[in-house]
Amino acid sequence: MVPTISDVSTVEEWRSVARDIVQQTGQVNWRATIVDWPGLGYSDRPKIDYNADVMEKFLVDFINAPDGPINSSENDLVVFGGGHAATITVRAAKKGLVKPKAIAAVAPTWAGPLPIVFGRDSGMETRYGLLRGTLRAPAVGWMMYNMLVSNEKAIESQYKSHVYANPENVTPGIIESRYALTKKEGARYAPAAFLTGLLDPVQSREEFLELFAAMEGKTPVLVVSSKGSPKRSKAEMEALRGTKGVNKFVEVPGALLPQEEYPNLVAEELYRFLQENFESEA
Repeated sequence: MVPTISDVSTVEEWRSVARDIVQQTGQVNWRATIVDWPGLGYSDRPKIDYNADVMEKFLVDFINAPDGPINSSENDLVVFGGGHAATITVRAAKKGLVKPKAIAAVAPTWAGPLPIVFGRDSGMETRYGLLRGTLRAPAVGWMMYNMLVSNEKAIESQYKSHVYANPENVTPGIIESRYALTKKEGARYAPAAFLTGLLDPVQSREEFLELFAAMEGKTPVLVVSSKGSPKRSKAEMEALRGTKGVNKFVEVPGALLPQEEYPNLVAEELYRFLQENFESEA
């Protein structure tokens, strides 16, 4: 299970779903591994040039590591990814770098917060570069990061406006835990890349659809769309409905983090997908 990439991305968003699935008693006993992205969550945050290739290489190395936690002689790996994580997983699978037996894309996205709103023309890309450089700079970078990301009001506003569908589900505990993540040493480097589009695995909807189409006949794919996602993100999820390479498309309540806001409903859909694809083989 791989978290949705965001400035406050964390393994915490998958814990309830993981617990629900591993407690099911079916023909197959499932084990769950949740991993944070480098530079985010509880991972180390070195000052490196984060981009989509770095994130993809991390995922590939983690999955394929001979001494890693998910190494298995049987090909029984299923990857659940939220947001960009889902798209990065599909991208790696298209290249043949990972060979999961199935993939579930929960509220899948491909464009960072600024590119999805302001686009990617050369003028905007120049501005994104300037903003990214400022956020990474000593002193002034911390000041800007504290203003844009690392303050409780900004995080609360973000969660209530588009991360969660129901503002009443945003508790003080969630805000405090996310705020604490923004105070870790090196916390601003990966978010600077995410905000400005450097972690985007593709550059267009056409490329997004092509990635999923490449799974046709190779890897079963479930897309879990969320009813309350922001308009632009929702349009990208809807583009996957009935498209080539998507075996099943379902909708659940929620916005950009349905797996955390409505874990029972998401776990139900994910477990049904596992049953449909694996229980009959057991």
